[in-house]
Amino acid sequence: MIEVKNITKVYNGITVLNIPKLSIKKGESFGLVGNNGAGKTTLFRCILDLIRSNTGEIISEKLDVSKSSEWKSYTGSYLDEGFVIDFLTPEEYFQFLANINGLSKGDLDDFLNDFKDFFNGEILGKKKYIRDLSSGNQKKVGIAAALIAKPDVLILDEPFNSLDPSTQIRLKKVLKKLHDDANVTMLISSHDLNHVTEVCERIVVLHEGGIAHDIHTEKDTLKILEEYFAV
Repeated sequence: MIEVKNITKVYNGITVLNIPKLSIKKGESFGLVGNNGAGKTTLFRCILDLIRSNTGEIISEKLDVSKSSEWKSYTGSYLDEGFVIDFLTPEEYFQFLANINGLSKGDLDDFLNDFKDFFNGEILGKKKYIRDLSSGNQKKVGIAAALIAKPDVLILDEPFNSLDPSTQIRLKKVLKKLHDDANVTMLISSHDLNHVTEVCERIVVLHEGGIAHDIHTEKDTLKILEEYFAV
């Protein structure tokens, strides 16, 4: 599904990403963990062609992401608040995305109804611009927006940050349902080892831009990760 080949990224003479090879299978729930500066967001930005690597290529369904835009039609993503149009209300923003993706009013109503529990009465009908929402509620809007077109690939950077405990639990249910029922290929980064081991069947640890561990999630995975980061 996604192939990372000989990717390097250098800033001011410092190599922040160096991955000779990484393959993510179709339908895989893939977790990315690492300390600050490990290269997680840089890798996701390269996969989304938001920045260009110095060497190598990234292939999505046989398409080089730097040479084609077709992969965008089946890819949903939310990395930060820059991914939303914050001078719109949530209703205006979702309608804008529905128009782009050819969703009818009924389709949009059904979509928003599916996210009723996730929104928890804090997003719609508040007469607020997205920029005036709390950081957690902005993130709710961004995550939902990434899913409005029912993507085959979903990329989320630190999706649990800024969310209250109840919403974190709801998000885990959303992600598990996407994986189990829709076979969505998910790439999720997180500082929360507990959350990522719950929702991802495979976890890669980045350290100084390189792959330090590549683990398939089992009963002892959380303990292994905790021991690694405790050193």
